[in-house]
Amino acid sequence: MSNPVAVKFERVLARKDILALAFGAMIGWGWIVMTGSWIQSAGSLGAITAFVVGGIAILLVGLTYAELASAMPQVGGEHVYSYRALGHFPSFLCTWSIVLGYISVVSFEAVALPTVVEHLFPNYSVGYLWTVAGWDVQASWVAVGVVGSLVMMWINYLGIRMAALVQKVVTLLILVVGIMFITGAMFTGDTVTMEPLFSVENGIVGGIMMVMIMVPFMFVGFDVIPQAAEEINLPFREIGRVLMLSVLMAVFWYALIVLGTSMMLTPAALEQSSLAVPDAMQAVFNAPWAGKLMVFAGIAGIITSWNAFYIGGSRAIYALAHSGMLPAFLARLHPTYKTPVNAILMIGVLSSIAPFFGRPALVWLVDAGGLGIVIAYFFVALSFLALRHKEPNMERPFKVPAGMLVGGIALIASVGMIGLYMPGSPSALLPVEWVVFCGWMLLGLTMYAWSRKRYGVSYSDAAMRRELE
Repeated sequence: MSNPVAVKFERVLARKDILALAFGAMIGWGWIVMTGSWIQSAGSLGAITAFVVGGIAILLVGLTYAELASAMPQVGGEHVYSYRALGHFPSFLCTWSIVLGYISVVSFEAVALPTVVEHLFPNYSVGYLWTVAGWDVQASWVAVGVVGSLVMMWINYLGIRMAALVQKVVTLLILVVGIMFITGAMFTGDTVTMEPLFSVENGIVGGIMMVMIMVPFMFVGFDVIPQAAEEINLPFREIGRVLMLSVLMAVFWYALIVLGTSMMLTPAALEQSSLAVPDAMQAVFNAPWAGKLMVFAGIAGIITSWNAFYIGGSRAIYALAHSGMLPAFLARLHPTYKTPVNAILMIGVLSSIAPFFGRPALVWLVDAGGLGIVIAYFFVALSFLALRHKEPNMERPFKVPAGMLVGGIALIASVGMIGLYMPGSPSALLPVEWVVFCGWMLLGLTMYAWSRKRYGVSYSDAAMRRELE
């Protein structure tokens, strides 16, 4: 088989681009919706503790990514690391798992957008289509999600420069509104409203754990940096540094949003609020416009997350196809825009279909995707340890101190995250979510087997050697 790629990626992403890419991916829409329930579940200080402790676990996993990304700055990230450390089939399992995570987020954003619009324009949903899992799917609701998905697909089709520009502008909007909220809460809020600091109903440890099980999914996004590593125009050591900075920024963001909200809304107000952060923002400025501004910041979060996972997912699919593990047409780069055009179109189609299934069905996909992401974390930590053992002299521009210890803790942390999805855990996957996960893996294994028969493992080996040289 000949090389399916006629053109190459361009290294055009600067430090601000990749910082906005990763941070914007991690802050999404969830903080707008979930902050109130986090405080109710764990208490104000308990919720902050959950994000700090969970953030430390993510930072340890992020350190393994940082070292590997600086040592092997090729497109595909996890795919490259796991191939070099573990071989052909484990690399496929790792990358296909995280593709599920990326596509689940992209699809969910296509459902989140019309849901958010309801808060700005109540009762806009008209044109009943059908009911899925008790949810009435409306035509106008679907139209908003599909149009949003097509716009994001178009932005990514036009090239990484366009996608990076959109990411920077929209992330800046989120930061400005967030700073307004946090500083305002510090001046006008009251620490008395933060009581109880820890959950009385669920207990200190129980409350913290109820929030901590959500941390891995809320921090998904820093791993987009390694996926686009071949398009980053920075010294390789800086790639690892920026990755770690993005995670630290996300830890502070979530902790400060929880702090500001708990200082502005009493437990009774939290109980009555459907969107706690916009309500807290309205309380800060004592004006309805402030609450709507925060909703717009949430929409901006949808856009940044949507955009980032289009980038990450398309590059992961491209990497699999480029190495002969998926059909070759998915490895085509656009001759002008230098984007993996067919991979982007594939994600765009899946994202555009998502709104037709309504909100509950997409929760199943997101939960299954969360398992895929933490499985990839496990493979990356394992690859980190394997390469430290097998190739101790490999050039590592960003080298983690006490690497074997950090890698071992990251491996244990990733196993713990996987355990959160297993039967017996409070957040265990539902049977239908296991069907989604297993169906995705079966689809991938079918394409893998076909591609292996069509192209042969020897082509994959040759392709990966070219990438690693």
